[in-house]
Amino acid sequence: MSVSGIQGQLVEVTVVGCNKLKDTEWISRQDPYVCLEYATTKFRTRTHTDGGKNPVFQEKFVFTLIEGLRELNVVVWNSNTMTYDDFIGSGKIQLQKVLTEGFDDTVWTIHTKTGRYAGEVRLILHYSRASKPATSYASSAPPYGSSHSPQVPQYPMPPPSTASYSHPSVSYPAPSPYPGYTPPPSAYPPAPASYPPPYAPPPSAYRPAPYPPAPAPYPYQHPPPPSAPSHYPPGSYHGAYPPPPY
Repeated sequence: MSVSGIQGQLVEVTVVGCNKLKDTEWISRQDPYVCLEYATTKFRTRTHTDGGKNPVFQEKFVFTLIEGLRELNVVVWNSNTMTYDDFIGSGKIQLQKVLTEGFDDTVWTIHTKTGRYAGEVRLILHYSRASKPATSYASSAPPYGSSHSPQVPQYPMPPPSTASYSHPSVSYPAPSPYPGYTPPPSAYPPAPASYPPPYAPPPSAYRPAPYPPAPAPYPYQHPPPPSAPSHYPPGSYHGAYPPPPY
């Protein structure tokens, strides 16, 4: 089926990963990356360090379609730091299915320059302007295993009630929130009306020492001895004693 009117339209290409790649390393694990080419547009994935034979990328690229060009080239390389990158394999991706159905999830085989098998590349392609979109990936499609029969609830619903009930007209007194209860007699005697005065210690037989304490008394001093009697009788005049000579 021929598809026309793709000029300027967009197609999405997701590089999922590679499987069973040819190993170009002898000692360490190889570091693969994938290049996509469509006309003059080229894209490159990141390098999967130590990806070995089964690298994973999960990277999406968008190409602008050209009328009459329905082929995409894919090339897988091994990244080197000291020398040129090693060519692992290449292949051609046909766009007829994605342009017709809008979706294509295919594993494509790549080959060496001599035509030998070099591994596989998985690509997922999307095209929103397809004339016959596929239903396997449509979001509106029912899940796997479902049928077109109406959905049945997981739990049966009770039938709607048709009988109508009216509240009785008789009113009853509202019960007390607390039922009647007579407390039992207390096991403890009632408390006295007044408590006795607090305990006071008996007065001490000794007078308490004053605070601060009184200063200590000076040591006892003996009275001075009586003075000796004078040999001169007391004079009848006032003045200095003894009287001055004449």
